[in-house]
Amino acid sequence: MKKLILALCIATIVSIGAFGQATPAAPATSLKIGDKAPDFTLTNTKGEPVKLSDFHGKKSVVLAFYVFAFTGG
Repeated sequence: MKKLILALCIATIVSIGAFGQATPAAPATSLKIGDKAPDFTLTNTKGEPVKLSDFHGKKSVVLAFYVFAFTGG
């Protein structure tokens, strides 16, 4: 199973390189590892705005970023 996952990861990296898409540089930020995330607002699956601060002291929040997810690219 580990070999399959590794093979899929390598295939993904190779396919991204095959399309000639360069990895964009990370934006400049003053944030450091361990800093609190700044408050921001995104829409949920129902199109309603949700602020990060809405969860403060209530729930843990995990942010996951999927490069090229849902973009068709």
